[in-house]
Amino acid sequence: MRVAIVTHVVRHNDGQGRVNHEIARAALDEGFEVTLVASHVAPELVAHPKVKWVPVQPSRLWPTNLLRQQVFALKSALWLRRHRRDYDVLHVNGFITWAHADVNTAHFVHGGWGRSKYYPFGLTRGVWSAYQFIYTRANAVLERWAYRRSRVIAAVSRKVADEIVASGGNPVERLDVIYNGVDTRGFASASADRAKFELPEDKFFLLFVGDLRTPRKNLGTVLQALKQLPERVHLAVAGYLPGSPYPEMARELGIASRVHFLGLVREMPVLMRSVDAYVFPSRYEAMSLSLLEAMAAGLPVVTAQTAGGAEIITPDCGIVLDDPDDAPALANAILQLADDTPRRHAMGEAAAKLAGEFGWARMAAQYIALYRQLAGDAGAVVRNDTRDAQRGADSGFAAAPLPRAKTP
Repeated sequence: MRVAIVTHVVRHNDGQGRVNHEIARAALDEGFEVTLVASHVAPELVAHPKVKWVPVQPSRLWPTNLLRQQVFALKSALWLRRHRRDYDVLHVNGFITWAHADVNTAHFVHGGWGRSKYYPFGLTRGVWSAYQFIYTRANAVLERWAYRRSRVIAAVSRKVADEIVASGGNPVERLDVIYNGVDTRGFASASADRAKFELPEDKFFLLFVGDLRTPRKNLGTVLQALKQLPERVHLAVAGYLPGSPYPEMARELGIASRVHFLGLVREMPVLMRSVDAYVFPSRYEAMSLSLLEAMAAGLPVVTAQTAGGAEIITPDCGIVLDDPDDAPALANAILQLADDTPRRHAMGEAAAKLAGEFGWARMAAQYIALYRQLAGDAGAVVRNDTRDAQRGADSGFAAAPLPRAKTP
């Protein structure tokens, strides 16, 4: 079989890029020919004899990401139109190209984020805010167009599937849920090493991982909660730091000595094994890879129902808040973990066990089976057996096809 995947990045150290990297590797293991229409591809994939890389790299002279993405969409669509006979299945990611697709993985729903009561941007709130508002609205329209022109939408969480239906427009042909995976072995087997990150050994450590330049990830509420907690509770923060307002916010709150900004961290499994709990009250998330990684590392998690991935969290492995901006409730949840070591350890073990059901191999196998189904392989069955389907009915988080979606 010949598969074409269209995405900006295909590499193991990128969120969406890691998903496509694992799918491409699984397809190659099945003997498929894989064409990657992308700006950046991991060298080991480029070197594979059954991989064809089609570089699409919009010039940095285009002044915004919105414009560069449109250039990518146009260039990729032109190539795909000329080479339609070169592949049997076309897999895209949201609105990324003007071409019609067989599989479209929905990693984010801009319409859902734009409708959220926590959405902070508007046309009259400054230039940056106006750009973000236009970016969200434009992408909401474009992604609806892309989903309607895809044979199957693979939502990365039940939350995403629900938001696609709620976005309106014409009915989509088929809507499935295929959860992202996680490297369970790598995170479970890592060894703690606080000295590597210059973290004091005698403190209770929280960890926050995310984009430190956007209010969506909600580090601000974590800092406000930390101010209400005892001095023994510290916070490690991993993420790209230049341009972030949060170091200054920590200083203003008088907690700078308890917040350890680590910048980009390459050895994330080691860092996660070095802390006591993971905190991530994101105001909007489709399906957080870092949340799955923290669980795989055996960390109890504190998150909010607005964060994608919260739908899989059970009370025995984490605490899910109703309001991501409720700093007192967040502080109280953290204090419960800090004050009860046996409970915290039991929750971490339960989190690791749950994360074990979301390995990369399971995710990739579902995509491979879907490819075979769409390409007309009569012997292919999407790998959601009776046990998985029943678990999905009971818990609401197993990956399983949804009925044909009817938008209101």
